[in-house]
Amino acid sequence: MLKYFKTVNKLAEAETVEKKSRFIATVKPVSSEDEVLSFIAKIKKKYRDATHNVFAYQIGERNEIQRQSDDGEPSGTAGLPVLDVLRGEDLKNTVIVVTRYFGGTLLGTGGLTRAYGKSAKEGVIAAGIIEKILYKYIYITTDYKSSGKIQYEILKKENIIYNTEYTDSIKFTVLCKFDNTCDFIRHITDISSGTAVIEEGKTSYGKWINGELLMD
Repeated sequence: MLKYFKTVNKLAEAETVEKKSRFIATVKPVSSEDEVLSFIAKIKKKYRDATHNVFAYQIGERNEIQRQSDDGEPSGTAGLPVLDVLRGEDLKNTVIVVTRYFGGTLLGTGGLTRAYGKSAKEGVIAAGIIEKILYKYIYITTDYKSSGKIQYEILKKENIIYNTEYTDSIKFTVLCKFDNTCDFIRHITDISSGTAVIEEGKTSYGKWINGELLMD
């Protein structure tokens, strides 16, 4: 699994106009090619009266799946500039559909390339670029006497205390960046002289939105 990657935050839409032609970029985070194809079909149905519904998408840790379509525009003038926006930002697991309503004025190959690229960029801005970070859930159980010191060390190492349970002992649920898991566990074991019970949980991606960490 990737330790971190960039994608878009949410489904979003943005509209631009070039010489009376309307370009509507619809952008969405996705997890599979089946989801992509279903989304493209949905947009084509929504804008069935449009002149073109151009698309591009990237899926996979190394962008193993890359597809683009000019949907009737001159070859290389539509799908490729949309895909180039995804490549330029290295946005993974993202699809963009750019819908065009022809305005009566030909844009030429250069004009089309710029218009589709611009529309895709505006769509990405509307969707918001985020970084997803791979975290490991670590559960630390300790007595009340040692809890203050352990809590201090958890936060000192730039980890996140996701939850705290108070019973006859204290159990911290900690989110640790995957890279730092081994060092973190070793450190807590050392400073607690081996008295803290440490358990490893699942790995999951998280994203920071307006200062809040949201886990998948």
